Amino acid sequence: MNKKRYDDNPRAYVSDSSIHGRGLFARHDIERDEYIGTYEGPATDEDGMHVLWLWNEEIENWEGIDGNNEMRFLNHSSEPNADWWGNDLYATRDIAADEEITFDYGWDEEE
Repeated sequence: MNKKRYDDNPRAYVSDSSIHGRGLFARHDIERDEYIGTYEGPATDEDGMHVLWLWNEEIENWEGIDGNNEMRFLNHSSEPNADWWGNDLYATRDIAADEEITFDYGWDEEE
């Protein structure tokens, strides 16, 4: 049942990851700048395993989204192939079919 819950994205699917647990993978070749998906879930002020923190320039504050769709399985990479425009994810380079889709969690910025 959960498998189907995360199988709605026409561009990506969830599978076992060599990076960590499960990850998000390209269903087909994805071209640079192509839309991959939207991080969906309720707003939150508390950190958690599937919380995505995005900087809101309009109010100059961090906002959390507690992910409840397939995007919650995105893993970190220091050499990512995708990045956020708001809560929408886009490819930053060509991504091959079945390649894991990753983004930089931004940990280095905090050091």
